[in-house]
Amino acid sequence: MPKYNVSIWNELSGISFKQYFIEANGVNTRIVEAGEGEPLIMLHGIGGHIEAYARNIKSLSKHFRVIVMDMLGHGYTGKPNYPYTLNEYSHHLLDVLKALSIEKVHLSGESLGGWLSAWFAARHPEYVKTLLLNTPGNIKGKREVMKKLKESTLKAVLEANYETVRTRLEFLFYDTNFITEELVESRYKIYTQPSFKEAVHNIVVLQDWEVRKNFMWETEWTHKITAPTIILMSDHDPTATIEDAEYLQQLIPNSKLQIINDAGHWPQWEKPEEFNNIQIEFAKGVNV
Repeated sequence: MPKYNVSIWNELSGISFKQYFIEANGVNTRIVEAGEGEPLIMLHGIGGHIEAYARNIKSLSKHFRVIVMDMLGHGYTGKPNYPYTLNEYSHHLLDVLKALSIEKVHLSGESLGGWLSAWFAARHPEYVKTLLLNTPGNIKGKREVMKKLKESTLKAVLEANYETVRTRLEFLFYDTNFITEELVESRYKIYTQPSFKEAVHNIVVLQDWEVRKNFMWETEWTHKITAPTIILMSDHDPTATIEDAEYLQQLIPNSKLQIINDAGHWPQWEKPEEFNNIQIEFAKGVNV
């Protein structure tokens, strides 16, 4: 079966957007921004980058000031040499908000980005207007998922070629026909930056149980989340089940669960119209 005709550039055509870098407390941070209105920050998953949201920016920018960023150590953002835990990601996100003079934001995160969004919202509730947790990766910390994710990420970077990068991308999709040569090339160029070979070890630390156990989803911190929350799961997520998502719903006050069918770990890419509509209706329907 041929690949779907999805082009990152075509997805962004016809709108005004800009790519720029800011200094966030010393970390040079890449951002793509489009639209006006209330800020909506979108956070990718482990090993990911801004391009993960290429199919969402155009639609969402009609309603929000969309800000998509390469997270700490990821993409083309700076890569300081220390382990990237949720605390470090959270500090970086706060520094970005301060650098952009944002006082209140809609947060939308995929996988690690969703986990981080919730962690941030529990610690800085005054900043967060709504929270969308998109396939918030490996909710119950399954060891086999951690092992596969760590090994495939390390291999894609340390043995970078088009096949190892493609294999890493295949983990994300229910329908792998969405993996175009352009998407592989985009990630390959990121992974072959000289600085990435060191950074990848800091990126995968949350796949080690001794580190991860300090950040597991628990009521001790989830009950501090005050923002209205949607947990958005797909029916073919490789890291968690619908039952896992129901468990997470019990942990987060004022949260709702929605399911996107026929999608894997990137429903925002496989089912962009459905994802975009959920994001728009949810964020615009909340008055805080």
